[in-house]
Amino acid sequence: KLEKAGGKGSQAATDIRAQLNNIKKGKLDGLASVVESLEEKADGPAGASDLSGSVASFDSILSGPLGQFKTASQAIGGDVATLGDLVGSTFDIQKHFLQTVSASKQPKADDLQKLLKPTSEMIGEIQQFRESNRRSEMFNHLSAISESIPALGWVAVAPAPAPYVKEMKDAGQFYTNRVLKDWKEKDNTHAVWVRSWVETLSELQAFVKQFHTTGLVWNPKGGDADLSSMPSKPAIKPKAATKAAVSPAKPSPKSFKATPATLKPASLHQDGKKWIVEYYKGDQNIIINEIEMNQSVYIFKCEGSAIKVNGKCNNIIMDSCKKTAVVFDNVVSSCEFMNCNGVQMQVLGSVPTIMVDKTDGCQMYLSKEAIGVEIVSAKSSEMNVLVPKGDDFVEMPLAEQFKTVIEGSKIKTSPTESV
Repeated sequence: KLEKAGGKGSQAATDIRAQLNNIKKGKLDGLASVVESLEEKADGPAGASDLSGSVASFDSILSGPLGQFKTASQAIGGDVATLGDLVGSTFDIQKHFLQTVSASKQPKADDLQKLLKPTSEMIGEIQQFRESNRRSEMFNHLSAISESIPALGWVAVAPAPAPYVKEMKDAGQFYTNRVLKDWKEKDNTHAVWVRSWVETLSELQAFVKQFHTTGLVWNPKGGDADLSSMPSKPAIKPKAATKAAVSPAKPSPKSFKATPATLKPASLHQDGKKWIVEYYKGDQNIIINEIEMNQSVYIFKCEGSAIKVNGKCNNIIMDSCKKTAVVFDNVVSSCEFMNCNGVQMQVLGSVPTIMVDKTDGCQMYLSKEAIGVEIVSAKSSEMNVLVPKGDDFVEMPLAEQFKTVIEGSKIKTSPTESV
């Protein structure tokens, strides 16, 4: 390899070969020279180039897709612009951390935690920003970032940080899909915003896989990490919404009168092998963790809410819900909707069967693993299946109208286009 490098590398190879020939002849004083030559080569420009290349590669993410994301965030304005500033500052802090990594040997555990603290605090601030702005018209935007920004926590993951980045990217996919759907025919800036964010995380995953495959790679020849130069958390001021940022059209709220006795409290509890989620209104952050494969989830009379089921369960049933969504990893049996209106689901893994009964408006987002799913529907309308294609989805409607022909003693039924 040294010979192929040419120049000084070729000369070094010639010198080392001559010293090795002397050693074979019994002249062991050449051994020290060989070791010194190899050490000089190991400590030379090639090693430094790999470390500086790592930081340069990360910097290209900041100037590339992340730069586009920040520009789109400012164009949308309001809470999204504020969020864009927070995300940009978080990546800047991680760049400073990676510069420290490339120039320092691995620190003690306590010092490492101090170095990671600024990144951790910014991730927490972004998530808190979402929680503090639940009434925001851009709540889906805030949720998309809040769910996926933990990807920057890869610096504390070993031995497989790159898959962790992908997992976090997928965690935000449900909300990025909702942004694309809501703004599809209104403002293309939101599509640019989604694409640039997804590309940012994809390039981050590739960066981690290339330079930190099994975990952070420190510089064994570097000095002690400088704890005094850690960046402080920036002060971000809220931004005003731009005039161009028009929220998606929403139906006028219907008047609803009820006596206090008819209002039931929201509840998430476990009853034997069944997790019950009921009577939630306007809660977009209902999470079920530690579910087991023989357990089921029953979602009843929820409105304007979103439920995330982490892990594999037996089946999921959504009953009498309005404007509610469920996101889940894997289901053994089926996901069912009955007596619902304007509901959505997204499967991140696999689901063998989806059943839709007496439901008006059902959006079903499938993963690549779930494309072979069987969908059974009855007395339902406005059903759409969205199949992944690249970073986007292709929407396909399910049949609502049928034509039946009697052929002798047999009946033949087939879907027909609505008139």
